Amino acid sequence: MRTLLVLAALIAPATALADNDHAAAVAGSYDVKYEEVTSNCQNTGIVLNRGRIQIEKKRANAITVDIERMPVMSGTATKGGRVKATSKIGKTSIQGLDGKFSTAGTVNEDGVLNVVFVAEYYLQGKAYCTQSWNVSGLRKETVPAPKAQADFAAPSTSEAAFAAPWDVDQPMW
Repeated sequence: MRTLLVLAALIAPATALADNDHAAAVAGSYDVKYEEVTSNCQNTGIVLNRGRIQIEKKRANAITVDIERMPVMSGTATKGGRVKATSKIGKTSIQGLDGKFSTAGTVNEDGVLNVVFVAEYYLQGKAYCTQSWNVSGLRKETVPAPKAQADFAAPSTSEAAFAAPWDVDQPMW
């Protein structure tokens, strides 16, 4: 009886972990559109319209979120497809400004991504301005490309032309 209880205690967390692989559930490539919500940046900032977001599972429920032309953000995926990730402060494509980027939102069971993306800019270590976008899109299906199958039964036209050059029924050129 004691062995049975110990065995049950060891199996229960493993089963719970298998059912709660939140990072794998949200992982994928998403084609997205951006809708700017707020910006207090004057004469600077970035313009985002459409793009791709890549979410990858790293370990357990740890993920990385890669938005084109932005630093990779690290974070977690939790119950209900919720994702949250942040980058470290670093250089941006805007001359003289450093940036910190973050995203938070959800991926539903149908592969629909809805997150808020925030860009915080810093000038000489001090907060300068902030932009935010609502981001939505669909998980891009990964369909393997069909493998080309060679058909050795019938020769191609070039093979036929060189197969029997002495045959008068086939044109030479």
